[in-house]
Amino acid sequence: MLLALLPVAGLLAFTAFSALAQWDEARTLERFHSAIDVSFAATEVSDAVARERIDAVRARLRPDTATLAERSASRRATDRALDDAVEQADSRRRAAPGSRPDSPPGSRPEDRTAEELDAVSRRLSAVRVRAGLGALSARAIAQRYQDIEDTLLDTAADLETGRPTRAAGRAADAHLAILEAVEAAERERVELAVLLDTPTGHRPAAAGRWSALEEAHLREFRQIASDRLRAALYQAQFARSGRAVRAVRALLADPEPPTARWPSYGGWLADSTARIDALRAVQARAARDLADTAAADLADARTRAARDLTVSLAVLTAVALLALALGRSITRPLREVTAGARALSAGDLSFAIRYAGHDELGDVADTFRELRLMTERLAAEIRSMNSAVDDNRLEHRVDVTGFDGTWAQLLGGMNATMASFAAAQGRRRKAERELEDIFHLSLDLLCILGVDGTFRRVNPAFERTLGHPRDTLLARHPLDLVHAEDRETTRAAMERLAGGSEPVEFENRFVCPDGTECWLQWSARPVPEEGLVYAVARDVTERRRAAREQSALRRVATRVARGEPPERVFGAVAREVEELLGAEVAAVLRHESDGALTVLGTAHGTGREGEAAAREVIRTRAPARVGRSVGAPIVVDGRLWGVVVADARQEPAAEPEAFAASAVPAAVPAASRLADFTELIAAAIANADSRAQLSASRARVVAAGDDSRRRIERDLHDGVQQRLVALQLDLRLAESLVTDASSELGRQLAHVGKGLEDASHDLLQVARGIHPAILSKGGLGPALRSLARRCAVPVELDLRLPARRLPERVEVAAYYVVSECLTNAVKHAHARVVTVDAHARDGVMELTVRDDGGGGAEPGRGSGLIGLVDRVEAIGGRLDLHSPPGEGTVLRIRAPLDGPPPHG
Repeated sequence: MLLALLPVAGLLAFTAFSALAQWDEARTLERFHSAIDVSFAATEVSDAVARERIDAVRARLRPDTATLAERSASRRATDRALDDAVEQADSRRRAAPGSRPDSPPGSRPEDRTAEELDAVSRRLSAVRVRAGLGALSARAIAQRYQDIEDTLLDTAADLETGRPTRAAGRAADAHLAILEAVEAAERERVELAVLLDTPTGHRPAAAGRWSALEEAHLREFRQIASDRLRAALYQAQFARSGRAVRAVRALLADPEPPTARWPSYGGWLADSTARIDALRAVQARAARDLADTAAADLADARTRAARDLTVSLAVLTAVALLALALGRSITRPLREVTAGARALSAGDLSFAIRYAGHDELGDVADTFRELRLMTERLAAEIRSMNSAVDDNRLEHRVDVTGFDGTWAQLLGGMNATMASFAAAQGRRRKAERELEDIFHLSLDLLCILGVDGTFRRVNPAFERTLGHPRDTLLARHPLDLVHAEDRETTRAAMERLAGGSEPVEFENRFVCPDGTECWLQWSARPVPEEGLVYAVARDVTERRRAAREQSALRRVATRVARGEPPERVFGAVAREVEELLGAEVAAVLRHESDGALTVLGTAHGTGREGEAAAREVIRTRAPARVGRSVGAPIVVDGRLWGVVVADARQEPAAEPEAFAASAVPAAVPAASRLADFTELIAAAIANADSRAQLSASRARVVAAGDDSRRRIERDLHDGVQQRLVALQLDLRLAESLVTDASSELGRQLAHVGKGLEDASHDLLQVARGIHPAILSKGGLGPALRSLARRCAVPVELDLRLPARRLPERVEVAAYYVVSECLTNAVKHAHARVVTVDAHARDGVMELTVRDDGGGGAEPGRGSGLIGLVDRVEAIGGRLDLHSPPGEGTVLRIRAPLDGPPPHG
């Protein structure tokens, strides 16, 4: 009992000590709360004195009825604030916690505050008397009030130095910082009022010490104040009055401030007063925060003190009750526990011990009771395990956590046995699920058949591959779906499986609903004891088709490699197409520039439907089908060169009943297979390397011609033309030496000079014709306009060219095309008007030249048009000529703007 009472006594002592500490803290907080109330009263006096100071200074600077009345009103307000502060200090001093009548005077801040306020009252009276007599200047008045303000601020700071908690300390520091900042602003207002009242020529330099002091206090306030107070300060500083005060400070900080921009006396007082009022509003918020913080701390301390006192009383009550309980007799529990021990020694576990004391005897009684309950629980768990095994609830487990020692080991062994049964069952179910997943997800065709060959079960791959729904596959015999040519081999394989043969492998064709054939490779194994056959099939249609196509491609490639004539190559291509697609006819057609189709290779000719399919391919530039004919495009160097067409065979007369309504093989697979040969056909009709070499050779020839023209033009300009100019200068010098210009020598020299001038002009025209300088300098547009002006017939220009220069090769080609066309229109066509249209868009330049001449122009007759064709094709363009006799001539070129240089 003593051991139990010792910690209780210690806890009681600790609780009592904590309660005393809490009550002491509460008294300290109450004293602080009383002190800040007095501090707020002193702050009110400080605000009233500050207002009286500015009114007194204004009355001294500019005395009139209004300012004197305002000074009197502010004095009365100050007196009322002083009386209220003195009364507040006296009442708080008398009601302060822990105050005693015999306390020495001045021992607490409240006592000192009353004395300091009395001294302030006396000093105010002295300043008022001297200011009323005119014995003090404005600056002296401000200094006297400033000393009083310092006393009041020190009093407030002394009252708020208690700081019993951290939160109260921060709130007090913030309140004092904003008080100091407001006082600095007040002193600045007074000093600048005196400064601005001074005549302009005698204004002293203003010091910025008060603004710096104010900023220092505001910086301290922002560091410790709450977010709400900082936001209020921000609004006060950036209001209109705040901006006006900062502008005045910046003006006075200038060593040579422009006096014309100085604020007026009244304007400064209005702006600074508004700003100080805004700062006082922030000060009021800081005071409220300080009061709220002190009140909250005091309430919390009182709550804790009451709680600790309650706990102490509760502990005392508990100790008393414990002492009473320990005084009871323990003989009865001892007899009951002894009887229980005898019953246990006799093996009788049904004896019930009723004693439930919380002591050593109670522990012994609890042990006997737990032993009896443990036995009953163990029997119940064994019965539940047996029932779970009978009901196949293999997930059932005994809760071993309620047992210890040997009992826990026994039940753990039972759980392990049940877990082994459950694991075996789970593995079996997992294996079944995995097999089911594999069966449904396999890309191969998995099925189970009866010994009669009918499907018992098929996986989804059958439906995806053959296209028949699952119900159809299960309802019909597989031989009904097999191709007629493969039915006998399939039937023989089924008979071997029904006889119990080893795994059988074979291939056959199934007919899909759309009439196409699907090759399947089978591997099957019979299970005679179950009367089933397990089979796996793989779709090898594409593999067999690819092998046939590769063989055909190798045969055609061999012909191409041997250099056989194109007609024999095209004929071989047509025959291979006919063989691969099972078509009746096949042909290779070339698409001519005039839209005609030329048959280059054929197998058994082509009909109207084949020609219609070819026209459809030309129109869409994609594989197409018309009736029983399919076609695929042959593309060479990015353009449609020709078409391969094939006509499918007629349907067999005797098809299985299930497919009597089947269609001809689908167009898409046939056209797709047909399109696979386009690359080989393109290689057979045009050797890409030879064509590239031809284009490069043509580009080099054209580029070399252009370079030669530029070189000749440069040589004529820099050589012969310069020499002619030098001879003209020498001749002019010789003419100046002749004294009689009318003499025979003078006339001869003038005649020779005129000849030299004409020769130089002719040479200049020749040089410009070889390579026009305006094309190099101005671009294609100005060059074409120059050609139009020099042409003998009217030329209408419609030029829509970009502002930037076109590639040089395009400009040169277009210039010579237009030049040749204008020359032909004048000399040969005898045209009356020529129209030139040129525009560039989407990276392509299109040029069209039309005339209303006689027409009949043909590039193949050796005219200059042959050179134009070479030049246009050399830059990757195309030239089209339409010139029927008697209907004029239309020449069009289309050239890329962003292609690589043709001779690069």
